[in-house]
Amino acid sequence: MIGRHSSSRAIYAVTSVIRGRAPLLADAGNAALTMQELARCEAEQRVGNIAWVVMPDHVHWLFQLRQGALGSSVQAFKSRVARGINQACASCGPVWQAGYYDHRIRNDEDLAAQARYLVANPLRRGLVARLADYPYWYCTWISGDEDL
Repeated sequence: MIGRHSSSRAIYAVTSVIRGRAPLLADAGNAALTMQELARCEAEQRVGNIAWVVMPDHVHWLFQLRQGALGSSVQAFKSRVARGINQACASCGPVWQAGYYDHRIRNDEDLAAQARYLVANPLRRGLVARLADYPYWYCTWISGDEDL
């Protein structure tokens, strides 16, 4: 993509949105599939997951790129989730909006702020009153509301 440069070992915040903002990820099975694919990207050594949150209509993902290009990792994730959702729903076609938003994290202060912002998303959207009540998030150093 023009203007997008990725660097191995750099940390990125990525947001991917479901096509038409359909709440496909509000379904527990689809959310579980999405979380499995985030973990799979790490197991394949593409990324080192730092934090993520699966919202009803989008995903926020914070990771350190380990190998390959940023676009390859994001595309692998989005493609696998789309195939899984289409299979589960006995449908076909695009699941995600084209492209994604990314931001390269430049310092530790920015990293901590991004992680807090990302995992607090269900609270801001009013989906839960406490972070512990939302099952679709992960962060290496945040365990609940007290860490926000």
